[in-house]
Amino acid sequence: MIDEQKLISKPKTVFYRLKCPGCGNEQNAFSAASTKVKCLVCNNLLADTGASKIRLKTKILKTNI
Repeated sequence: MIDEQKLISKPKTVFYRLKCPGCGNEQNAFSAASTKVKCLVCNNLLADTGASKIRLKTKILKTNI
C-alpha cells in the first residue's frame, strides 16, 4: 500500500502571525511576500523582502499552513 503522506506534498510557503514591537498590533504576513511588510497601525517595518522569502524583523506568534 502506498503511503498517502508521500503522495501529498506540503506547501513551501506559509502565513505568519507577526506582532509589532512598537504598538503590539498583530497581523498576518505571507512568507513569500514581494513587498515590505509594515505595521498597519504605527507603520513600523515587520519584515523585509528577500530573494524568495521574507526576512523577519519581529517575533512570530503563530505559523499557519
